[in-house]
Amino acid sequence: MKELICVMLLLGILAPGFAQKQREQTALESMVATELAFAKTAKEQGTRPAFSAFIADDGILFRPGPVKGKEWLAKNPAPVSDKHPWLSWYPAVADISLAGDMGYTSGPWEFRPDVNDAKAVAFGNFLTVWKKQTDGSWKFAIDLGISGPSPNTTIAAWQPPKNSKRESKAAHSTVEAEQALLRAKDSEFSTLSAARDAQTAFESFAAPDVRVFRDEQLPFIGKAAGLTALPATTSTWTWEPTFADVSRSDDLGYTYGKYQIASKTTASKNVESGNYFRIWKKQAGKWLVVADLTNPVAEEKKD
Repeated sequence: MKELICVMLLLGILAPGFAQKQREQTALESMVATELAFAKTAKEQGTRPAFSAFIADDGILFRPGPVKGKEWLAKNPAPVSDKHPWLSWYPAVADISLAGDMGYTSGPWEFRPDVNDAKAVAFGNFLTVWKKQTDGSWKFAIDLGISGPSPNTTIAAWQPPKNSKRESKAAHSTVEAEQALLRAKDSEFSTLSAARDAQTAFESFAAPDVRVFRDEQLPFIGKAAGLTALPATTSTWTWEPTFADVSRSDDLGYTYGKYQIASKTTASKNVESGNYFRIWKKQAGKWLVVADLTNPVAEEKKD
């Protein structure tokens, strides 16, 4: 019998799955699988335990400003309740650096006061950056989302690309220098926005397939749609990056910080301010914005 099997293998008679090793999971698929495991844990164990398990030790959450998420979660346990709130989500978009060490996911989320509730009561979209850890696992480095209307149609879940073969790029050792350069690029974006207007700056720095996330809206996809989400030309949109990070292949990165929209017609009148979170990708050697999210924060009332 063994001899017969050997002959059949040599002749390719047996099924390819028996004769060949199973295809190895790509880094991108591994990252997305971690996102799905994150969402599964949230349903089974609760949102707080899931976030605590999947956030990196230095990962950032916004409460409402940026905080070290793991520490914040430990100090602020969920209130005791006889219900099991369920925040559900899935990735519709995913991309990864050429070095396979950093990537991001985005997609819709829904919230139910209890896991047994038939209908969700809140909706929105999330944007998350993932980083590969020294042990090979994925943990998220930063997570922020927006609220929005219930989508009219079901948003398709992310699927592996048909051609899974990707160009690779060796890691470099100048991450700190590249972080500084990306932070400077973000500041340059803001300077142009202040000097000209948000639309001119966006045209210069946004990728053709950019996704723009604004509260209480569905994501704006593409540069033309993104332009409609920007502040009016009677306002000045500026921001100050707090942090920047890049992949070891220097082709994917993110920035976050504080932004402000001020009226041009009324001196020192603040229209809106809050946090922003932006993902950058090098295209044809140029850093361009592929995701732009703003998170308005109400000003504290002064006595």
